[in-house]
Amino acid sequence: MTLHESAVAALTDWKPESPAQESLRQAFLGFLAARPDTCQRSCEAGHLTASAVVLDSTGTQILLTLHPRVGRWLQLGGHCEPSDASLAEAALREATEESGMSGLVIGETPVHLDVHPITCSLGVPTRHFDVRYVVHAPPGAEPVRSEESDDLRWWPVDALPAGSEDLAELIAAAR
Repeated sequence: MTLHESAVAALTDWKPESPAQESLRQAFLGFLAARPDTCQRSCEAGHLTASAVVLDSTGTQILLTLHPRVGRWLQLGGHCEPSDASLAEAALREATEESGMSGLVIGETPVHLDVHPITCSLGVPTRHFDVRYVVHAPPGAEPVRSEESDDLRWWPVDALPAGSEDLAELIAAAR
């Protein structure tokens, strides 16, 4: 099964709880049906990305990265790679690379979707169709900042840093 086929299957099987998320799910499926290259970052019309809401072992803290391009605290994640067999695999790979932590465990199904305009590595305005998963860190896991982040730290899920209020819906879905 290709990454594209796996993405279609994951989004077909997922049943979101809110009407807004169901509407986005249908839009993602329509985009996937229209273009076979939607999982490739070279797709200038937009492309699927995978991100991870990394929670500590107690579920009370979330790991956020201070994204160097965006200048905001965000969940971990990024582009799919040709070697990724699924969106969940891409999200777990990104979480592991960006957190420096091993032993992360990912949920099987998405928890949230988002579409946002961005100028990413293509150098032209595009859209990220972000599929978001919950990832749990093992007890005592300590993150190590990578080159992809200006900062990386745990935040209480009920006390997010200023400017990240738009993550509240995502975190609620993850919990």
